[in-house]
Amino acid sequence: MTNNLFLIRAAVAAGATVVAVAEFALLHSAAGVDLAVRSGSSTRQVTVGAVIVAAAVAALAGWALLAVLERRTDRSRVWWTSTAVAVLLLSLVVGPPSGVGGGAKATLALLHLSVGVILIVGLLRPRRGGTHR
Repeated sequence: MTNNLFLIRAAVAAGATVVAVAEFALLHSAAGVDLAVRSGSSTRQVTVGAVIVAAAVAALAGWALLAVLERRTDRSRVWWTSTAVAVLLLSLVVGPPSGVGGGAKATLALLHLSVGVILIVGLLRPRRGGTHR
């Protein structure tokens, strides 16, 4: 991986995390959305730390998968995009419905969508010479 591509992908990963934290701050702190999720029979608050960890783990996992696919197949872009979209859709089915209340569900959906879209679009930057594999 070229140094430039590494920096672009690192910026995308960091950017997705920053966007998630900004959304959390605006919706939780400024708009007063109580961000709580059900976990089994208990309810737990979603903290800014959890948002940072979730966004960073998603970014690094997506980046790692893309790097592996780029080394193993000429159709890495197609495989990665379809896998990333499937994971995003799955996260929308599993994540937001666990929110307690309409505001929490909407906020969780927004967090999942924004991080997912930033990663899907941003990590697929051109490789050498502007071409994709």
